Amino acid sequence: MQYTTLGHSNIQVSKIALGCMGFGKPAANFLTWTVEDFSHCQKVIQHAFDLGINYFDTANVYTNGDSEKYLGQAIKNLGLPRDQVVIETKVFFNEGKLSKQAIEREIDGSLQRLNMDYVDIYMIHRFDYHHPMEETMEALHSLVKKGKVRALGASAMYGYQFHNLQNIAEKNHWTKFTVMQNHYSLIYREDERDLIPVCRQFDTAIAPYSPLAGGHLAHIEWNGYSLRSQKDTVLPVKYDAYKEPDLLIIKRIAEIAEKRHISMAQVALAWLYAKGVQSPVLGSITTEHLDDAIKSLNVVLSDDEITYLEELYIPHKVVGAILSGQPERIERK
Repeated sequence: MQYTTLGHSNIQVSKIALGCMGFGKPAANFLTWTVEDFSHCQKVIQHAFDLGINYFDTANVYTNGDSEKYLGQAIKNLGLPRDQVVIETKVFFNEGKLSKQAIEREIDGSLQRLNMDYVDIYMIHRFDYHHPMEETMEALHSLVKKGKVRALGASAMYGYQFHNLQNIAEKNHWTKFTVMQNHYSLIYREDERDLIPVCRQFDTAIAPYSPLAGGHLAHIEWNGYSLRSQKDTVLPVKYDAYKEPDLLIIKRIAEIAEKRHISMAQVALAWLYAKGVQSPVLGSITTEHLDDAIKSLNVVLSDDEITYLEELYIPHKVVGAILSGQPERIERK
């Protein structure tokens, strides 16, 4: 395993993070494809740790809180040293969003479900239009001062919003965000315009979600390759509008994978590393996928291969960041 420092913090993380969104009882939203079998989830967590993965991502709302419970219980059962794992959870898709009251309530709920005294990274899941940015940043800083949180993260927003939040923290001598979990892959590159440059400006690590676009970049087929591809109602909303041009990019991923005798997933992840990504978040629910993904750390794409993979990309509609007044969750009805 290879490791990197997370942004301007002193937190060392593996260059692959295990996303735990798929752990827990299926929920009555897009998380209908999750794994309820705790023993299976624990096995995946153990395997990830054995591979050297120390970075685990979850959220207060994943599988109605089961994801946090499963992760915390597995770490306890397996006897994994707390100081050797980096735990990240989130706040926003809850009552009160990012108000001071909500942040204080939700961190306590997450810590209880995780059965931990602190989390390493507390991440705002989206930008909150309903509460002052100063209120949010001061509340987050307070959690750091109290020792409930080591560092802060943010996810899926517009570049100007992230810039404003970081500036507010800087101006008031509050804790700044050290990691951004944005939507980024070979078939979704909109954040290259402004959000990623802003992250670089503030020495913020990039740890994107959906690095394989929900599995699309790991399979030549568009549908049917997994239970998630069949049941996840958000995947079609995120990607189907650009299916035809994106399939051309996926074909090129497959071509390079075949020439190099490696998997498509390894090619797609190697491209992210070439773009300066620190730790993509893989929502893997099998040990086999982790075994395959870890091999991407030794894949170095040539400049010609990178150009070949990138040149067919066309601008996409923004997916992830929320516009004021728009729905906070996207689902196909």
